[in-house]
Amino acid sequence: MAIFGYVAIDKLGKEVKGSLEAEDDKAIAAMLRQQGLLPMEIKTQSFLTKDISIDFSPNANSRDLSVFCRQFNSMLKAGVTIIDALKLLCEQTENKKLTKAIKDVQAKVEKGESLASSLGEHSQIFPKLMITTIAAGEASGSIDIAFERMSVHFEKAAKTKALVKKAMIYPAVVAIVAVAVVVVMLVVVIPNYTAMFDDLGTTLPTITLVVVGMSDFIRKFWYLLVLLIAIIVTGARYFLQTDLGQLTVGRLALKIPVLKNLTIKSASSQLARTLSTLLSSGVSLIEAVEITANTMGNVLFKKALLNARDEITRGVPLSQPLESCKLFPPMVYHMIRIGEEAGSTEEMLEKLADYYDEEVEMATQSLMAAMEPLIIILMAAIVGVLIGAVMAPMLQMYSSLDNI
Repeated sequence: MAIFGYVAIDKLGKEVKGSLEAEDDKAIAAMLRQQGLLPMEIKTQSFLTKDISIDFSPNANSRDLSVFCRQFNSMLKAGVTIIDALKLLCEQTENKKLTKAIKDVQAKVEKGESLASSLGEHSQIFPKLMITTIAAGEASGSIDIAFERMSVHFEKAAKTKALVKKAMIYPAVVAIVAVAVVVVMLVVVIPNYTAMFDDLGTTLPTITLVVVGMSDFIRKFWYLLVLLIAIIVTGARYFLQTDLGQLTVGRLALKIPVLKNLTIKSASSQLARTLSTLLSSGVSLIEAVEITANTMGNVLFKKALLNARDEITRGVPLSQPLESCKLFPPMVYHMIRIGEEAGSTEEMLEKLADYYDEEVEMATQSLMAAMEPLIIILMAAIVGVLIGAVMAPMLQMYSSLDNI
């Protein structure tokens, strides 16, 4: 296989350049014609002449996938073929990585491959949950229903993520402002008072000595501080990628009172929504639980669901391992147990998902309400210490003058 660079003309008469991998130039020409392009020039690319493509566009998020599934479902219901729907979606999708993936999926479907297998070759764009659901829809002849379910699923997921991000914006902004204020005080304000402190000729209070020392260190050795921060950030990112790091973060999320409630309810919502979508599409319970486990952000919930999968293979109902892991609220495994006994697990899971979606929203609002005063108090304390360090020598001087 070799890489060929090509120049082609599309249906609108515009020049299109790019590169493809194939056995020879004839195969490249055939691939271009299948995409509706007229090849004008095809050349083999070497290491020095091959295209360098750096794509900084983000991966498709839940919102992008929701729009994709919703539009695909609408086109299929309108009688548009899968290939034509992919062409239309390729033209109107704004995310470049998603557009590129859709274009490749279109080419593979035109060659006779199934839609699910074509999507599966872009697992970094399309999650396994979506691929499995589409495959089940293709097998049952209800692919439009599969896309409709996925659009609802991704809409709910996007809403939940947006709520959590909204809760984090305020603390992040206040933290940045607090750091900026401290840096300005230490680098600009405190040095202006240093000469005055020297002229006082008295022993400075401890708090003033500490703050002046910090100011001198930052102004003289700021590069060491930057290097230290870079090392800490790099080390933290590496640690979070390890099993121990993920386990540590997972445990902390369940121990910190402010985060515990939101973490549990988010995991419950994710479990119910994903399982409901997969089971309604005809996916087996074992496979559905495994896929759901891999969507969990907290490693403790992921391990609990993988253990539940193993228990299910031995004939144990899903509600039992969910209860024994002691991570999920009683309502989760009680509702699932009722669904198992009544033969309506999918309906119970859907009701659970709706309930915990509302609970996540309430928990997010509670988290924001609790963090706002804590952050304000912390910022006031930091600024207060710096102001106290400046004012302490003056108060000491005034006190000594009064004694005279």
